[in-house]
Amino acid sequence: MGKRKSGGRLRGLGSNLTKKQKKHLREFGEQHPFHDEVLEKAEPGQIVELADSSEQSDSESDAESGTEQVTPYQHLCSTLKNVAEDADSVSDSDSETEFEEEAEEENQDDDGEEEKGGSEVDDENEQKEKADAFSKDDEESSAAAKEFSKDEMVHDDEIENASDLETDFTDVKNEAKFCLESNFVGDGSEDESDNSSEGIPYFLSDPFKQHMDTELEDDDVKTVTEVKSTTQSKWTTLGQLLWSSHLPKYTLIKELSSECLKNLHLHKPLETTWPKINGQLLSIEHQLNQQDVFTPLQQGLFSIINGYKDLYYPERTAIQNGEEVCRAYCLHVINHVLKANSQVLSNNAKCRDRKTEVDDDLRDQGLTRPKVLIVVPFRESALRVVQTLISLLDVKDKLEVSNKKRFKDEYGSSPEERPPNLKRPEDYEAIFAGNIDDHFRIGVAILRRSMRLYAPFYSSDIIIASPLGLRTIIKTEDDKTRDFDFLSSIEILIIDQADVYLMQNWEHIVHLMKHLNQQPHEPHGVDFSRVRMWSLNNWSKYYRQTLIFSALQDPQINAIYSKYCFNYRGQVAVSNVPRTGSICHVVVQLPHVFQRVDVSSYASLPDARFEFFTKKILPQYREAVMSHTLIYIPIYFDYVRLRNYYNREEINFSHICEYSKKSTINRARYHFLKGEKPFLLFTERFHFYKRYTIKGIRHLIFYELPTYPHFYSDICNMLKGENRGDEATWTCTVLYSKYDAQKLTRVVGAERAAQMIQSKKSVHLFVTGEDS
Repeated sequence: MGKRKSGGRLRGLGSNLTKKQKKHLREFGEQHPFHDEVLEKAEPGQIVELADSSEQSDSESDAESGTEQVTPYQHLCSTLKNVAEDADSVSDSDSETEFEEEAEEENQDDDGEEEKGGSEVDDENEQKEKADAFSKDDEESSAAAKEFSKDEMVHDDEIENASDLETDFTDVKNEAKFCLESNFVGDGSEDESDNSSEGIPYFLSDPFKQHMDTELEDDDVKTVTEVKSTTQSKWTTLGQLLWSSHLPKYTLIKELSSECLKNLHLHKPLETTWPKINGQLLSIEHQLNQQDVFTPLQQGLFSIINGYKDLYYPERTAIQNGEEVCRAYCLHVINHVLKANSQVLSNNAKCRDRKTEVDDDLRDQGLTRPKVLIVVPFRESALRVVQTLISLLDVKDKLEVSNKKRFKDEYGSSPEERPPNLKRPEDYEAIFAGNIDDHFRIGVAILRRSMRLYAPFYSSDIIIASPLGLRTIIKTEDDKTRDFDFLSSIEILIIDQADVYLMQNWEHIVHLMKHLNQQPHEPHGVDFSRVRMWSLNNWSKYYRQTLIFSALQDPQINAIYSKYCFNYRGQVAVSNVPRTGSICHVVVQLPHVFQRVDVSSYASLPDARFEFFTKKILPQYREAVMSHTLIYIPIYFDYVRLRNYYNREEINFSHICEYSKKSTINRARYHFLKGEKPFLLFTERFHFYKRYTIKGIRHLIFYELPTYPHFYSDICNMLKGENRGDEATWTCTVLYSKYDAQKLTRVVGAERAAQMIQSKKSVHLFVTGEDS
């Protein structure tokens, strides 16, 4: 009977769901965060995928690929671009009366459905069902969900089967034209040759030649895997730098000065196009100086990037310098690809003329053709990268770009997709501008004056993809259709906007790093006599340059930088410490009580924080006078744990997370505003994707410090007094530990953070506001 009842509930819940929501419910046991009724207004753009079979040879990958079943997760993740749902939800500027009426209407509808034995359940039952979905006792619900999917959705699956099959488009018409093996220097382009052929001194000083032609010894490889030495220096453009090097001869480099373009070792076309496209970013003072072709930030970044050192730059923001950073690494990428392809074409001609066995001097390739992997979070980011690459290659409007129209249609966006009355903070508008579908991957091939978009991966020079797009082709070990051979010879890895992946799924980045520069399972038509010896020796990871750009420092990003970056030329990390924190931007009069959670190890931190909260913090807020308490929870697993605990203890509360439906969000906000629910559990990812203003907050609890420092001030500034004197009753409690040093520094500043971590006292008080 229990199973049947639970199944009936799910059938009721499924009566108002779309087909995609039903599929996701069947697959994952709960709904996806970004689906609302409004999704019927606009269909997402076609998702482009590349061949998934690792068993395909090079020739097979160039053939027309067949259709592929699109997973529910693929469709659901692509729907965030339909942000029009925010326009239908309760906007921050709506009057309190309208907000109450909407919530009351929803409550009346729910009551009516309950009287009729309908599909909707009340708040408490809905909380229990969602809690059970993540607890160990969810077997009954899962079985009911499977039964529901079999009984109710078989017909829907048959109808959707045709529309769900996406064509995995790749351009196969221009294969011969862009094939490196069958082309030679001088076949129709006077700009093919690299500047490095002009003389021996230039050849010896070219960073590309120095990096790629260096042959490491066995002792060098052993040294690279050992502990590296670190030094510090300070640049005027980047600030404090932390240099790490395994080999003593590759240590510090000089900061790039304003000098002639020829000394930068740029490929010939770039000397003309770079000043043209980057001129609009230069200040008037730099524009007057004809030798200045970089902004101060680009000047510092390119000094390190052009030296083929790994770089971790944690100050890349979408509002201020995002465009500068993107153009700087695009210049490096296109310069690297043009030089590599020119070397291959030049050696092709030498092999043809000699007609003898190829010697080691002509080894110029990796085991597969893709050289550069650029990881970006959204299609809009990929669009900007491709547009920059096209601008850098387009000399006198003579560049031929294949499939350009298709690319603009699938990666662009129209103004009609965004509601006109949607008002969000400036950083939100910058991050979520344009097409924000996060499932894509596209290959780009470059040869002479032509660019080929949608090239098959094994015929591409550059791969631009999202973490999710790569995860769905790398897949798991037990999947026979998985393929990651195209990652075997990646020479430059760029992870842009790394902080956004913390709000998506960081596991995809870790999964990607584990599969980089592995020996391929199949040859894919490679000529082994042209493969570099260090690539044959499986030393590619020691030659790979990794560039990580993020808006902040985070332990998970730091782990990628320290664990997966083995470049023999060393690593450089920008480590500027903020002197002031985001607490200075809190404008309301509010006492901030920071309570330290003492813990012996990082692994025991989640349990220690939970025990500290339930035994010492929560009892203080059980009184009636401490109602209207919002609990901010950055990690979703902690949110599930607290939600289940509140249910077990029968505490009256509401909850909002990134997976909540619009009706659930409206009810939770209404009940919290009226005091009917004294507690509101609130996840960080919900705030990141929605940025709703929560009304009625009187007490704040930060279960953990926010990932983004400005989220702290955003949440605190939501407190608004209805009557004079309300500010006197407001409180704010923050939990932190010694392992939260970076987050704490961004909130309270470096000096205060050091004192709070080292102090014998575990409680610290700050007061903000005009009257403090």
